[in-house]
Amino acid sequence: METTKAILKNAWPYQQDKMSLPVNDLEAAIPFYETYLGFRLIDRPETPWPSAILSRDTLQIGLAENGGDPTQDGCFFEVDHVERAFDEFKAHGLTKELSGFSVQKHGAANWKVFFVVAPDGLCYCFGKRQS
Repeated sequence: METTKAILKNAWPYQQDKMSLPVNDLEAAIPFYETYLGFRLIDRPETPWPSAILSRDTLQIGLAENGGDPTQDGCFFEVDHVERAFDEFKAHGLTKELSGFSVQKHGAANWKVFFVVAPDGLCYCFGKRQS
């Protein structure tokens, strides 16, 4: 069964920089993003530290062996259809890292969200603003 792809519309980092998300082992981390989350590797800069630039839709994120703690970082991704994103990741084989849905309030907006914790320890929240 082919799942229709969700569109990632925005990405906001939990810490400072979505282009420098910390990982301990870049080579081990990249396949998770390509296989399960649908990103493509577009660049591998080596300075100021080994990094990977990943792209999906109009967004880019960066993974970096920069000495940071992956368990303290990640991104919130705004998606066009939260259930479609969930189904897409499941169809790609993602299982135990998926949380169920919840509704979270941020400012005046309610968001239907689910979380994915990558094997590298980074935590991602995928959500759609609810009317």
